[in-house]
Amino acid sequence: MTVNTQQPDLSDIHHNDWVERYLPASWGPYARICRLDRPIGTWLTLLPCIAALIQAANGLPDVWRLFIFCLGALLMRSAGCTINDICDRDFDKHVARTRYRPLTSGQITLKQAYVFLFAQLALAATLLFFINSYSRWLAVLLVPIVFIYPLCKRFTYWPQAVLGVAFNWGMLMAWSDTQNTVPAAAIAMWLGAVMWQIGYDTIYAYADMQDDIKLGLRSTALKFGEKGLIWLSGFYAATAILWIWAGLAMGMGWGYGIFMAIIVLHFFWQLYTFDINRRDKSFALFRANIWTGIFLIAGALLGSVTPL
Repeated sequence: MTVNTQQPDLSDIHHNDWVERYLPASWGPYARICRLDRPIGTWLTLLPCIAALIQAANGLPDVWRLFIFCLGALLMRSAGCTINDICDRDFDKHVARTRYRPLTSGQITLKQAYVFLFAQLALAATLLFFINSYSRWLAVLLVPIVFIYPLCKRFTYWPQAVLGVAFNWGMLMAWSDTQNTVPAAAIAMWLGAVMWQIGYDTIYAYADMQDDIKLGLRSTALKFGEKGLIWLSGFYAATAILWIWAGLAMGMGWGYGIFMAIIVLHFFWQLYTFDINRRDKSFALFRANIWTGIFLIAGALLGSVTPL
């Protein structure tokens, strides 16, 4: 398959940003290794979780619970990024997008990265005191998934599926902590989010495809190849079907349906715009999925106050 590699430099480290301007120089590498300068991943973790909190509460969630889950999403996503950079430090130096990351470029040492990871996990562990026992067990189950994900690209073409499971785990915990149960409709919403993530993270993976081939790494982008559009259409269709069914099963009103229609149109736009030969476009479409999360929250809110 032929892919155009003549694209602009798309390194994910942007110099002269707020990290360099406002943080002490010694803090900068730590802010970057946990992606504080690139919060899109945190938003993509948090937004479906907030939607689940709204659905579980059938309206606005408890403010304290919302705060705990927001902090949990930030800390676990940050810890996951640190784990990823530790595992991939020898690969990242050969990938155009990641070659300037703090660990692989020598801005921090491996020992410092491990100490920082321990601090992140310890801080995240304190949140266990503020959730119920059911949710604590779910949180414990998440930890090995977070550690396994960075290794998946070495032996499976489906690391995006593992990432989808981990990224959206908070949706299950939102239900367990709010209602002390996780009904079938909530599991369907979570599975829909996993399908969604496989879709948008595959788009993201197309940007790294040539580097992954050289390094012997695997991804859904390499699995799908030139049939990517067909596969993406399938995953986005599965997302819409699962979310629509789950909303009906939860008794979400017609307002939820309006935003499901908007999400479907947004998916159509992504598929129409997608081009495996445009690495910059892949990044833009990946970031555009923040709107999917926003529409999902809006649908959950409106669906909770409108009749079927």
